[in-house]
Amino acid sequence: MKIVCLSGSKVGSKTRTAMNYTVKALKEKYPQYDVTLIDLAEYEVQFSDGRNYLDYNGDTGYVTKTLMEADAIIIGTPVFQASIPATLKNIFDLLPVNALRDKVVSMLVTAGSAKHYLIPEQQLKPILSYMKAQIVQTYVFIEESDFLQKKIINDDVLFRIGRLAEDTIVLTGAYKRIKEEEEAKYDF
Repeated sequence: MKIVCLSGSKVGSKTRTAMNYTVKALKEKYPQYDVTLIDLAEYEVQFSDGRNYLDYNGDTGYVTKTLMEADAIIIGTPVFQASIPATLKNIFDLLPVNALRDKVVSMLVTAGSAKHYLIPEQQLKPILSYMKAQIVQTYVFIEESDFLQKKIINDDVLFRIGRLAEDTIVLTGAYKRIKEEEEAKYDF
């Protein structure tokens, strides 16, 4: 199973910090799976210009192809101006409409205050649904007060990150079994 953890911003440290904890939780509990962290701050991703994702080279090609090959994606995003960052939206624009079909996608959101807790519901879930993702319904929402010196200091947040990792793996496995059973009904 291939799992990609996508840190969806070029600025700030909180989302990357939370994604590091997520990767650690996955690797500790599920060492048999291939876990890749893509932090958009470390890549030079071009703006989408309508080309097929396979026609992009360099960092853009690597990021899009890695996402397309994933069985599950955990998206980490901060909330900027009551929305997802443009860097994350650009990733969705680079991918085909059905790019997330047969993929399980879960979310981890960092924000300055609790006032933004519905941004994933209003901004991110509609995009993921449109792209045909199988969405893990619960997500981890982390506030500014849960961090101190680039560490998560709230044990409940750490528990929820572990649970998000587990839910993502369980749903991916269940969905894969369902697809295999359906495909086994056909003789070709």
